[in-house]
This record gives sequence, structure tokens and C-alpha cells, in this order.
Amino acid sequence: MVDDELAELRRRKMEQMQRQAMDQQAMEDEVERQRQIESQIRVVLMEILEPEARERLNTIKLTRPEFAKAVEQQLVVLAQSGRVRQRITDDQLKALLTQLTPSKKEFRITRK
Repeated sequence: MVDDELAELRRRKMEQMQRQAMDQQAMEDEVERQRQIESQIRVVLMEILEPEARERLNTIKLTRPEFAKAVEQQLVVLAQSGRVRQRITDDQLKALLTQLTPSKKEFRITRK
């Protein structure tokens, strides 16, 4: 009876350790996959952006990372669809950024 309980505890512990090992491997695989995707995005951006535009995008990434990620994805989609025929200059990137930035409403308060 005691041996059966001990064997059952060992079996459960082994199953738990195997699940943990599989979960950790899955997490490592996911991290590696994300690194590869980011690397591919960087390569595409280096091909389609002029150095000044790339610098501007990196600056935006420091202040607004989510917005910069959205812009990067948009640029990659444009490049993959073949709509980018020449390298994007800083001025062209500025124009794209103004299109993607939501318009701000201006409020004026007048005091009487």
C-alpha cells in the first residue's frame, strides 16, 4: 500500500516535470521565433528605408513603441506587396506618419 502511494507520487512528479520541460521548450521556441521575425523585419526595413528615415523610425520607437511597430508592419506589408519601388526617404516617411497619426481635436477655452 505504501509502495503504491510512493510510486503514484513519483509518477505524478515525473509527469509534472515533463510538462514543465515541455512548457519551457515551447516558450524558448516562441522567443526564438519572435527573434527571427524581428530580424526579418529589420532586414526588410534596411532595404526599403533611407538611413535618415530609418533613424526617424528608431526615434519614434523609443517614444511610442506600439505606434512604431504598427508603422513597421505597414511598411513591410507595402514592401511585400510590391508597392514600394524605390527606397523611402525621410520626407516620404514623414508624410506616411502624418497619414497614420490620428488627428487631434483642438479645444479652446475662453475665459470671461
